[in-house]
Amino acid sequence: MASLFGNGGYSFSSGSEGEDEDEGTEGYRKGGYHAARPGDRFAGGRFVAQRKLGWGNFSTVWLAYDTLESRFVALKIQKSARDYAHAARHEIELLSAATKADPTNSKCVVRLLDHFKHAGPNGQHVCLVTEFLGDSLLRLIRYNRCKGIGLSRVKEICRSVLVGLDYLHNELGIIHTDLKPENVLLVSTINPAKDPVRSGFTPILDRPVGNQYGGAVISFSEKMLKMRARRAVAKISQRRVSLGGVAAEVDEERNLDGISLKCKIVDFGNACWADQQLAGEIQTRQYRAPEDHLAQMMETLGKMPRKMATSGTRSKDYFDRYGDLKRIKRLKFWPLDRILVERFDFTEPDAKGFTDFLQPILDFTPENRPSAMQCLKHPWLN
Repeated sequence: MASLFGNGGYSFSSGSEGEDEDEGTEGYRKGGYHAARPGDRFAGGRFVAQRKLGWGNFSTVWLAYDTLESRFVALKIQKSARDYAHAARHEIELLSAATKADPTNSKCVVRLLDHFKHAGPNGQHVCLVTEFLGDSLLRLIRYNRCKGIGLSRVKEICRSVLVGLDYLHNELGIIHTDLKPENVLLVSTINPAKDPVRSGFTPILDRPVGNQYGGAVISFSEKMLKMRARRAVAKISQRRVSLGGVAAEVDEERNLDGISLKCKIVDFGNACWADQQLAGEIQTRQYRAPEDHLAQMMETLGKMPRKMATSGTRSKDYFDRYGDLKRIKRLKFWPLDRILVERFDFTEPDAKGFTDFLQPILDFTPENRPSAMQCLKHPWLN
C-alpha cells in the first residue's frame, strides 16, 4: 500500500489494496515502526492486534479488537521519533475536535475513539484508535476496472464528501489539504471477507507462542479483560444474526453489486486549522488547485483572466503582459463538456449537467468558487 499513503499519511482501510507490498524491515529500528504481531495487546490489554491493514511513511495500521466495547477498530501505531510523535499529537487534536462536535456521527468524517502511548523496543509510540472502515475510492475505481460507476453513484459519493468538507470548513475551521480518492473510505468493505463482522472472523485474544516480547507475563487486569472479551466473542454470533434485522436499511444505501457507497473523509496527517500559517507545498500534485498545470487547465477551462495571470510574484516567468503563456503558443482548447462527450461517452444532457456542477468549482478566481454548502444545493445533485 506504499503508493496510497503519499506524504506520510495512512488509511484506516480493509487492507485490500497493494497487499503484495509491505514496508520492509529497514524502518523497524530505534525511532521507527513498532514490530506488532497478531495477539499483541495495547492500552493495558484493552486493544488486541489482529492483522495489519496497511502502512505509511509515518505509521502502520492494524485491525484490532476492543475488548472493552466488544468491537473491531483500526489501530494506527506511529513511528517513535520525536517528529512523528509531534505529527500524531497534531492529528489527534484535529480528529478529537471533529469527533467531539459530531455526536450523531453524521458528518462523514472518520471518528477518533481513543489514543494513548505504547512503549516498545524501538521507543514510545503514539497510537490512535478509530472506527474500522472499508476500502478507499481508489480501490473502488480499480475494483470496477476504471470503467466508471455511474452518475447516480458518483452523486452519492459527492454528497458524502461535500457534507464532510462543509463540516470541516464551516463548523470547525479545518482544512484537510490532501483530499484524494485514497483518503475517502467507504464505510464498509467491497469484499465481505475483508470485514471481520460480515466474514464471521473470531477475534484473536491470545499472543502467539514465541512473540517478540518473549512471552511477557499478562497482568491480572489483562486477564480480566481477556475473560470479558471471550464472553463478548460469544455475543458476536448473536449480533450477526441481528444484522438481518437492519438489512433492509443497509440495502437502501447499497449499489454496485451490494456495495455501500456511503463514505468518510480520513487521513488528517497533513490537515491544519484554517487560520494557521502553512509552510511548504500541500496537496498531492495531481489534485492541486487550478494554479498548477496552467496549460492543461487553460485548454479545458479557457484563458486565465489577465489580471490573475499577471499579478503573481512569478507571473513574468510564465505569462506575457497580455496574460498569454510565454512558452506554449498554440493551446488546443477542449472544453469540459466536449471532453465528457467525446472521451467518456456522456450523453449531451448528462455532460451539460455535470459541467454546470463542476465548472464553477474549477474557476480560476478562488473567490468565485462555490463553497461545499453551495455545491450541495446545486440542481445537479438534487
